[in-house]
Amino acid sequence: MAKERSEIQEAHTWDLSTIFATDEAWEKELEHVKQSVENSGERFSGHLLDSAQSLLKITEVMLELSQKVEKLYVYASMKNDQDTRVAKYQEYQSKASNLYAKFGEAFAFYEPEFLTLQPSQLDEMMGIAPALQAYQHMFERLFAKKQHILSPKEEKLLASASEIFGSASETFEIFDNADITFPKVKNEEGEQVQLTHGNFITLMESKDRSVRKAAYQALYSHYEQFQHTYAKTLQTNVKVHNFNAQIRGYHSAREAALARDFIPERVYDILIEEINQALPLLHRYMKLRQTVLQLPDLKMYDVYTPLSKLDYKFNYKEGVEKAKEVLAIFGNEYRRRVESAFKERWIDVEENIGKRSGAYSGGSYDTKAFMLLNWQETLDDLFTLVHEMGHSMHSTFTRENQPYVYGEYPIFLAEIASTTNENILTETLLKESEDDKERFALLNHWLDSFKGTVFRQSQFAEFEQLIHEQDARGEVLTSEYLNRCYAELNEKYYGLLADENKEIQYEWARIPHFYYDFYVFQYATGFAAASYLAEKVVHGNDGDREKYIDYLKAGSSAYPLDVISKAGVNMASGEYLTAAFDLFERRLTELEKLVEKGVHL
Repeated sequence: MAKERSEIQEAHTWDLSTIFATDEAWEKELEHVKQSVENSGERFSGHLLDSAQSLLKITEVMLELSQKVEKLYVYASMKNDQDTRVAKYQEYQSKASNLYAKFGEAFAFYEPEFLTLQPSQLDEMMGIAPALQAYQHMFERLFAKKQHILSPKEEKLLASASEIFGSASETFEIFDNADITFPKVKNEEGEQVQLTHGNFITLMESKDRSVRKAAYQALYSHYEQFQHTYAKTLQTNVKVHNFNAQIRGYHSAREAALARDFIPERVYDILIEEINQALPLLHRYMKLRQTVLQLPDLKMYDVYTPLSKLDYKFNYKEGVEKAKEVLAIFGNEYRRRVESAFKERWIDVEENIGKRSGAYSGGSYDTKAFMLLNWQETLDDLFTLVHEMGHSMHSTFTRENQPYVYGEYPIFLAEIASTTNENILTETLLKESEDDKERFALLNHWLDSFKGTVFRQSQFAEFEQLIHEQDARGEVLTSEYLNRCYAELNEKYYGLLADENKEIQYEWARIPHFYYDFYVFQYATGFAAASYLAEKVVHGNDGDREKYIDYLKAGSSAYPLDVISKAGVNMASGEYLTAAFDLFERRLTELEKLVEKGVHL
């Protein structure tokens, strides 16, 4: 049962005082930075290219203020995430979001003014002010999107409206996390428990089918009831994406979203093409699932429960020790930073009432790479821990080795770092397994992870593309359309008839990632690439591991496909996806053979 925040032991909460010692310190810094941002816009607009020194100074001031704004926002958002019911931190997040908008407005002149330069003129400036060379890749990226930059006046107008553009996403988040209370349902012990985002999957993994069905129907009864509200927030968000793409001269919202990180659209297309060819593998796994569960028919509330009767349970202490053991394979540099994360309270561990659902790794350039969890003592929690630790180590290595300007990395690369850790955990546990029943449980878990990360996220990616195309054609994204579109996709992916799984048509309403602008496909590409890299790390040599650490250190100092190619993955072709599906089939075949032996009985 979820606790109040005050009931959580301090050791299991993150220490945000390392960002700002007190809320008062945050408020003081907010006012200082706010004033600096407002003054900067007035001082620098129209003067960026007065001289080489002017370009250098304004660039440095802009990045310095960006760094401070980011730190303020991270503190506010994480304070809000730990209990979304607290009005004070809702206000903090709103103020931080407003500051981001003001910052964007103040420096909206930067890109349009810079792009009046010719590359030859920039080269001349760099000769006069050599310190500008530190920003060469940043300048190169700006030149690459020159045709999509608007006039200074238009850029300022858009920047000032950024808070408005984000309102649909914020409304969804508050409504779905803070305002809604799900019904109470019975757990396996017959106890009435409050259904939450945090315990829903735990209930769906129950070995008692009646528990799964009740939790499933209870959750989706809520989304059915409010489907029109959710449709409106999602439609508004999609319209924002399409509007921004259109006015910047992109062919689609997808092109605009991928262009931000210089990802060719072909990468997205290859994923959808390859996944559709591989769907028979998922259907095969669904049939095996029905066989093992001994069900007359398979329903969507049956696709999460583990097939193994072994009950893997990890309390947090055990999870920490296992994570340390598994991740030590990366070497001493990596191991020392992992130990720091546990010792220095980078992690908010337990679920509490009002806490943001799910898990993430966050922080800013000047902070620890904090992690939010909602620990439920399952095997999946152990995988989530090493997953988020992958993100946090990526952030830590990047920030330690890159200047602020290159101190972040695109999600496209981030999901590779996190899921490589998951794949290494699987490899390690499979190697350690002593009997068929253990191996059966681990294979099942990995196949479920692949299903959830590659197949499911690709399903989301298809849906996201379809609804943006629908809106771009001028069609309304009604709840009826969204329900039908999602139900048809779900049937195609899982091979389970939509008419026999009516509740699943509302699942689109509960997916926060649909508000993130073509984000989810990167989970699928990341996991597939990670399965290849994990093989390199586990079975390769020290050179392979060094190349992997170099990728973690690179940040955004080069284009994403170039960064990951140095680690040994060519993501401009479908080969890495073929290798991933081959691994899925090998492990599925092994699981099928274990079922034939009766290991599951």
